[in-house]
Amino acid sequence: MTAHQSRTTSATTPVAARPGVHFGGRGYVKPLVGLLTVAAIGATVAAAAALFRGGWSETVSVTVISSRAGLVMNPDAKVKMNDIQVGSVAAIEQRPDGTAEIRLALNRSTIDLIPSNVTVDIASSTVFGAKFVQLLPPPDPSPQPMRAGQVITGEHVTVEINTIFEQLTELLSTIEPEHLNKTLSALSTAFAGRGQMMGQIIDDLDATLAELDPTFDTLDHELDTAPTVFNIFADVAPDLLRATANASSISRTLVEKQRDLDALLISVIGFGDVGNDVLATNHQSLAEVLHLLAPVTDLTRRYDQVLYCALAAAIPLAKVPPPRVPGGEVLASFVWGADPYRYPSDLPKVAATGGPNCLGMPHLDYETRPPYLLADVGTNPFEYGNRGVELNTAALKEFLLGRPLDGPPRNATQVGMPG
Repeated sequence: MTAHQSRTTSATTPVAARPGVHFGGRGYVKPLVGLLTVAAIGATVAAAAALFRGGWSETVSVTVISSRAGLVMNPDAKVKMNDIQVGSVAAIEQRPDGTAEIRLALNRSTIDLIPSNVTVDIASSTVFGAKFVQLLPPPDPSPQPMRAGQVITGEHVTVEINTIFEQLTELLSTIEPEHLNKTLSALSTAFAGRGQMMGQIIDDLDATLAELDPTFDTLDHELDTAPTVFNIFADVAPDLLRATANASSISRTLVEKQRDLDALLISVIGFGDVGNDVLATNHQSLAEVLHLLAPVTDLTRRYDQVLYCALAAAIPLAKVPPPRVPGGEVLASFVWGADPYRYPSDLPKVAATGGPNCLGMPHLDYETRPPYLLADVGTNPFEYGNRGVELNTAALKEFLLGRPLDGPPRNATQVGMPG
């Protein structure tokens, strides 16, 4: 009975309470859940730390070369464009030439929005504030975005208070205290009792500057163009001095010859009176003469090329050496005669057209002559093309030409007679 009860009791007792028996399937859940909880807390802390240090963000490295980085410029400083943070400072290194190399870590998500031709300023919100890198887009931004590894030159670094103190200390160290004391004492004596006057001067100066303010743009323009004007004056200064010297000489001459100048002016006045009388009396005739000369001058202007050819061709004649002995030399030769004039086909008429024509003048080749200008003037000496021996036989000409001639040649006894 006792043994049976003992076995029954042990059968209903939990397995974990039995001596020599370990945890069952349900006994591993709680330790595993605890371990996972600790791991999750550790991962959360690590992720938060990585996010705080920017370890999870993808960045692009860009280098800035500046004259200096400033005293209050540290890694992890902000990089801003249009007051929006687009990255941070990764590292700062001093170069051997004294300049600073600042490596920027720009966010990859915003680098496409930054033009490649931005300028860089190292600025601060206050004199004592920490420095940050300011990206300034130009007025004409480039369509190309900034690329990884690009090098940019810094334009400006904000002046720090320690720089001001350093420069002020250097300035004060060069000033002797006793001289400074004398200067301040003299200024104090000069300004003593004159506060109202100084206030009035300041008010007047303010009013004057207010009146001059609208003209400052014009003044800036004048100052910009002044160097160019001064350079021009410097270039023409010798000519101006020479002109001034000549003007002085002319002035002295006028003073010395003033009597002659007075006589000249009086003579000119008299000549003007005579000329006025002549023109007033003959103005109608002069007007008619000018009216008649107008067609002549127009025709001369139209044929000025021919006149030039004729005059230019006469130049060699002017250069011919004089004859060997006093008298004249004539060069004569015999040429074939042209066809004789015939009536009525050779009667003169005015119907030539075509305008001026120099026919190769004034320059002709050696042993050549200008061609004959054929025009509708009533005659053509080469109408029949006879340039050889003339046989004065009308029947032979009619046989050869195949048509009757206009009439026999004209001579002194046939003037006025029909063919």
